Amino acid sequence: MTATPETTPPADAPEAEAPAVPGGLDPSPLLDRPGAVPAEGLDAGTAWHYGDPVREQRLLGEGLAVVDLSTRGVVRVTGPDRLTWLHSLTTQDLGGLAPRTSAEALLLSPKGHVEQSLHVVDDGDAAWITVEPGHQAALVAFLERMRFMLRVEVTDMTGEVAVLGEPVRREGAPGEPPAWVDPWPTTAPLGVSYSPVPDAEHPGADRAWREVLVPRDGLAAAVGDRDLAGTWAAEALRVEAWRPRMGAETDHRTIPHELDWLRTAVHLRKGCYRGQETVARVHNLGRPPRRLVMLHLDGSGHDLPPAGSPVSLRGDDGAPGRAVGAVTTSARHHELGPVGLAVVKRSVPADAVLLVGVPTGGVVTAAQEVVVAP
Repeated sequence: MTATPETTPPADAPEAEAPAVPGGLDPSPLLDRPGAVPAEGLDAGTAWHYGDPVREQRLLGEGLAVVDLSTRGVVRVTGPDRLTWLHSLTTQDLGGLAPRTSAEALLLSPKGHVEQSLHVVDDGDAAWITVEPGHQAALVAFLERMRFMLRVEVTDMTGEVAVLGEPVRREGAPGEPPAWVDPWPTTAPLGVSYSPVPDAEHPGADRAWREVLVPRDGLAAAVGDRDLAGTWAAEALRVEAWRPRMGAETDHRTIPHELDWLRTAVHLRKGCYRGQETVARVHNLGRPPRRLVMLHLDGSGHDLPPAGSPVSLRGDDGAPGRAVGAVTTSARHHELGPVGLAVVKRSVPADAVLLVGVPTGGVVTAAQEVVVAP
């Protein structure tokens, strides 16, 4: 192979623009740390990695690192009616949420499609909600429309409060900052799992995770001298745990059943909420039209299929057949190699070998691991 000589751009050539940060925030100050490489897409404004993503994954898996999630949206809801009000709007039973107890809830459209994923923790005085980067404005606007005469106040706190991810499964103690503990993958008492494996054997059972809310102007101090891991490491471990993410695994048609979200985010016997009819109908009378799978990708090449890459059945001649879905997240795991999550049609056989398109125009072979049983 002939090497291509490097060229020096003209002195007046424009610099490459940094990825826009969702929600209009400034890039995180932690991007000034040595070795930081900026992330793109959902996590733009934070670090993709700090120079050694394999080491960062190992540290994170051992509980020895922290992840900058400071572009996540943060909304505070105060007032004596806050929990019963949020209970009435979401898929989760929040009416009796105890202080320093975490919950996951969804906001659905009238037709049952996922519109927001809410990470909720109440500190006794306020309910704190974190959402995906850039989603806070839409959440605040929706909540303001639904206030009516209730005793609640909604405040967008994203400009004042930042989020740090920690590989810890512990609620915040009194005197500590609020912390949302991820309940995944433990099936709630009145949730339901669509997975073929029991909770104790679920690959997410060993993934401890929480989001700690800290003052934005004290972000660096909150990290202190702890090791930082980038979103590359966090996403790789999320994929390994089969954990769905709003904006990654979801599109405008997503219903919770397709992503196994009824296990942690939906209470099947609570009162009426927007989209409940679809949740109940699909659960009781039918099956979701699509299902989440984990992909083990052929690692002989160097390309990872980006989100949106087509997933096809392999034809008898070994070539791609009909398209049956799309990649939602891909990552390089420090032990599993190239992996991904994808949403495919429910009718795809669980043992089918799949082909995934890559940026070079070719395809890679992918073995599927069933997340939502067909």
